[in-house]
Amino acid sequence: MKILILCTGNSARSQMAHGILQNLNTDLYVHSAGTQPTVRVHPMAVEVMKDLGIDISHHVPMHVDLYLKERWDYVITVCDGANESCTVFTGDVRHRIHIGFEDPAKEYASEDEEKQGFLRIRDKIVLELFRFNARTFKD
Repeated sequence: MKILILCTGNSARSQMAHGILQNLNTDLYVHSAGTQPTVRVHPMAVEVMKDLGIDISHHVPMHVDLYLKERWDYVITVCDGANESCTVFTGDVRHRIHIGFEDPAKEYASEDEEKQGFLRIRDKIVLELFRFNARTFKD
């Protein structure tokens, strides 16, 4: 099963979702991409994923255009911007799903507040992708 997770910058939400979903089900072929990818994965996303024992430090933001010629079982958008852009995703997709999450990469008053914000979004992503995995791949 092939799953592409889309976000605007491909630096936080989609990268965390990619790592979580791949960890939940290692039989899946999972990639993530952005409609306007950033230069690197957000360091706080890497840090909060380490807390779960998931290493996304080797992930690199990619542009969605790299995946347009592939066939996907699922394309999951995790931010509203990518959901709106997904209507122009011309790749071969069996199922399109939107599971929106607030952007954790915003301004915070302190590093501790930033980490708490990323942890909150990471935990929401874990819960939603656990539900998705359970619904999609039940026996």
